[in-house]
Amino acid sequence: MSPTRPKHAGRDLSLEAELKFRLDGAADQARLRSRLRELEAESEGAYDEENIRFEVPAKTKVSLRLRILDGGQKGIITTKGPARFERNIKIREETEVEVADAMAARDLLQSLGYPVEFTFHKHRAGWKVDGVSVTLDTLDFGFFTEIEGPPEALPGVAKSLGLDPKQAIRQSYSSLAREHLRELKKNA
Repeated sequence: MSPTRPKHAGRDLSLEAELKFRLDGAADQARLRSRLRELEAESEGAYDEENIRFEVPAKTKVSLRLRILDGGQKGIITTKGPARFERNIKIREETEVEVADAMAARDLLQSLGYPVEFTFHKHRAGWKVDGVSVTLDTLDFGFFTEIEGPPEALPGVAKSLGLDPKQAIRQSYSSLAREHLRELKKNA
């Protein structure tokens, strides 16, 4: 009798639910930071992030990126599935894997046929309020905030911050970065 092969546990299905807003600049971001303090939100600190976006076949309908935090050696490989929207809340499947050596992971992904499409940088400050994550993000192409957590909680947190959930934007940072890079190239 052959040994029984252990069954592989199914991978966790992680769903990301978020509302994302474009802010009117540093002053608007400062207003939100002040409001978070008024709400006694818990600061989770800040960090810089290099996002390396890889090309994937269009038929896969996923995005693939490697994030490097604060210029360190470690990284996070992230895939995100196609978005669906419920009451303006973006919901997508997300899978993340931490890697000990981000540059080796980049080399591995490229050797598997995923060339780097582009890179963008982000400075992120995180907060927790009512069990929901709120980030204040600064990118080369603008100021943003993301509110992420249980879908039913997001509109209330947005309103408590003075944001209208109906005004949430649908684009990902990758699509906004792609547009920004196209504009830079066109104006060069």
